Amino acid sequence: MQIDGKAVLASEGMSVLEAARVVGITIPTLCLHEALEPFGGCRLCIVEVEVRGWSRTVVSCVYQAAPDLIVRTRSDKIDRIRKVIVELLMAHAPNSPQLMELAAEYGANRDRFDSEASFCIQCGLCVRYCAEVKQLDAVGFIDRGARKEICFVPEIASKVCNECQECFPLCPTSYLQAAYVLVESLAAH
Repeated sequence: MQIDGKAVLASEGMSVLEAARVVGITIPTLCLHEALEPFGGCRLCIVEVEVRGWSRTVVSCVYQAAPDLIVRTRSDKIDRIRKVIVELLMAHAPNSPQLMELAAEYGANRDRFDSEASFCIQCGLCVRYCAEVKQLDAVGFIDRGARKEICFVPEIASKVCNECQECFPLCPTSYLQAAYVLVESLAAH
């Protein structure tokens, strides 16, 4: 296959993102962690692929590498899409260091969309890590769509989260730790 003009030899079952990383090509991600199955939730790893002359955008962390695949990780189109994604995420977490770095790289305007008070960008890292790696299910999503947010399950979190806290550093916005402190303070009263 070819990524940004470089010939790449990918192993069977490898994603486009993994193949790009093997040859040192960086594709941004927020919802990816080596201990978790790829999720494709943040959409930042979007790339353009061309197969037999047909081009489309795909999420590179879940799209499988294939022979004769032509991949473009940066183009005007891809950069515009990433810029809007970062702007949407910054409406929730305008002070996230990771988002501020991405905003600088893609020229995103942190004030383009109305601010949401959630501070959670719904990357799912904490929920998935707690369920898949720790198998504790102490944090999860509640509600759906625009009202979806993370929530600690008090009955479980009060028993296991204080000792664990492995999901806290995964949060790209630092919101998770603040949410847990709030849950703990409410439980104490």
